Amino acid sequence: MSIFDLVALLLTVAAILGYINIRYVRLPTTIGIMLMSLMASLLLILAGQFFPIITEVAGTIVSEIHFEDALLDVMLSYLLFAGALHVDLSDLARQGRLIGTMATLGVVISTALVGTALYFLLPLFGMELDYIYCLLFGALISPTDPVAVLGILKKANVSKSLETKVTGESLFNDGVGVVVFLALFEIATGEHEFSWAHLGHLFLVEAVGGIAFGIALGFVGYYLLKMIDNYQVEVLITLALVTGGYSLAHYLHTSGPLAMVVAGLMIGNHGRALAMSDTTREHLDLFWELVDEILNALLFALIGLELLVVPFTWQTLLVGLICIPLVLGARFVSVSIPIAMLRPFRAFSPGASRMLTWGGLRGGISIALALALPETAGRDFLLDFTYVVVVFSIAVQGLTVGKLYRRLSRNGKIQDPSNETSHS
Repeated sequence: MSIFDLVALLLTVAAILGYINIRYVRLPTTIGIMLMSLMASLLLILAGQFFPIITEVAGTIVSEIHFEDALLDVMLSYLLFAGALHVDLSDLARQGRLIGTMATLGVVISTALVGTALYFLLPLFGMELDYIYCLLFGALISPTDPVAVLGILKKANVSKSLETKVTGESLFNDGVGVVVFLALFEIATGEHEFSWAHLGHLFLVEAVGGIAFGIALGFVGYYLLKMIDNYQVEVLITLALVTGGYSLAHYLHTSGPLAMVVAGLMIGNHGRALAMSDTTREHLDLFWELVDEILNALLFALIGLELLVVPFTWQTLLVGLICIPLVLGARFVSVSIPIAMLRPFRAFSPGASRMLTWGGLRGGISIALALALPETAGRDFLLDFTYVVVVFSIAVQGLTVGKLYRRLSRNGKIQDPSNETSHS
């Protein structure tokens, strides 16, 4: 099939599922689409037991989409920019220490805990992986997914303070997670031996370089927007900024996701306030809101359809289910430690750790990274575990995070609007 045919098919599937969800199911759009695409995949697999050609054809079509390329090389840049556009920079700065600590130290702690636990868990089920590959699983599953978080928290009616913390962390911990993943990947494949110097260089080029490049993109975009007043061209400028900037970041070997986040924050705050007319602001918001909704629908439909090409066995499914509490436990520890470190400087609500743990959703980025692993890294095992954790995270955590927030609020465990205040 041609690229156009694949896009046409995916758009049609997402539109049909979106219609059914809004008309009959009435779940949050992304969750509803994913669950229905999962059901469609299961029905195709069941039909394939009687008519194998059905599963073969469907699996071949889905495999041609190349999930990791579609997400990491195409969708992610637009989704991150669109999400960052609506994050208040002043709110983000007030939560900066907690967000920065969770997005760095928290990711490293979670990677180590998940990887170590998996290494000792696998032999109990007759499976073995080198420790470095178990750590790779920890690295790809530990960062929270900004796409999943942004799409679901908006509809969960949580406080602005909590939304800023979870969203801010998810926007930035991707950069750290990718650096950790790349460093472990290079060690696992023998491309580089571990050294703190190389790790520091990788972090400097990828993370710091990505942030610096994002600032440069933001300034260029701000200047161009300020010089004209034509909403059609200004929307086109932001579209070019994301598309061209993400592509250039790839060639510069800097973090494209971090660059898009920083550029989105600058355009969404300084650009919105100082470089746009009311008309431009309205059209820009509407355009990027539509881009965000359409790409989210496509992404979550594709997550469900990926079940057709994920090589499950009952054994790997069972281990994947065990990985759910394992990952949540590591998340709780990796959140609680930064909170304990910062408690002398600011007050935290008693339920903060629970909310940040349950609100830290995993999504398509983890699946894309698992698909990028080589066969020698136990990719089939790790992909199965990742898929189970991601589906649980989106379907169960995503549907209940609002309920947990309301329950903790009623019990006085979470205060609104800001449950953390600096000590004077």
